Amino acid sequence: MSLVVIAEAGVNHNGDLGRAREMVRAAAEAGADYVKFQAFSAEGLVGRGARTAAYQAANTGEADQRALLRGLEIGLDGFASLAEACREHRIGFMATAFDVDMVEALIALGMDRIKVASGELTNAPALARFSRLRKPVLLSTGMATLDEVGRAIELLRVSGAADITLLQCTSLYPAPPAALNLRAMQTMAARFGLPVGFSDHSLGDHAAVAAVALGATVIEKHFTLDRKLPGPDHAASLEPGDLAAMIRKLREVGDMLGDGNKVPTRDELATAALVRRSWHAARDLPAGTVIGTDAVVLKRPADGLAPEASPVGRTVIRAVAADAPLTAADLADPRIDKAAV
Repeated sequence: MSLVVIAEAGVNHNGDLGRAREMVRAAAEAGADYVKFQAFSAEGLVGRGARTAAYQAANTGEADQRALLRGLEIGLDGFASLAEACREHRIGFMATAFDVDMVEALIALGMDRIKVASGELTNAPALARFSRLRKPVLLSTGMATLDEVGRAIELLRVSGAADITLLQCTSLYPAPPAALNLRAMQTMAARFGLPVGFSDHSLGDHAAVAAVALGATVIEKHFTLDRKLPGPDHAASLEPGDLAAMIRKLREVGDMLGDGNKVPTRDELATAALVRRSWHAARDLPAGTVIGTDAVVLKRPADGLAPEASPVGRTVIRAVAADAPLTAADLADPRIDKAAV
């Protein structure tokens, strides 16, 4: 199974470019495929006087959303530095372009896919602009109905997007287990015929593991260098060690799923020869013995005739010691046995 893991740095750098670069290193060492930031201008994104979301207010004490986000901005020069850090650490570079005008510049820095945040799912002009860039699109679906997801897909396709992955998402921070609705991935996959994934805002890593088991091809998970740092998202994020542990589990679960074909592995075939039964001699059988039901027994290993190939009534043509497996070479041709009868 091909699984893409995105370590969501988001705004957990707290506006500190040095910390952001350290997050690139930590994500790479944890085994993520991408590290993702958020690209926005507080002035361009938020109207004057807009309130913070409940979780933002609870985690920061800030009531003004624009003031909060102003301290978390990174400019294009900063993103150029982060893209370079990603190349140094051999991890993919991404940034969610809340500032739509930044998306082309981010792609020029090496971003090879576009993440559409849940809040932008109904932003038709942004979807059209993203689609025209002909990059794979990851569409988060938090707060959306199935019909809204369908309309967003139609807008993306009409404008040229061909590679779309739908991310189940619950826009709560942290999202409680009962609100995650992981089966919505399967609903969307069946309805739209597109690959699905999971943008995880829950605590811990078990929801992401469950999502992979249900078919997620992309996992996005927030992380931080320190959950005790001030800021809106730290409390709902994993620290680097936990991120690395989660990614190991995700890769293992992906391997566990296999290809769905029910066939034994090569090692199982070797085991089968030892633990399956075959026909063995119940006592010494001299040459010429016509085998009765009391002369043979089914035992391990499976070196003799298979259980469905009963030797009863057949003639032994060479002596077989007690407990030895009976093979076709030990018995007369069944046509000869039949003629003798």
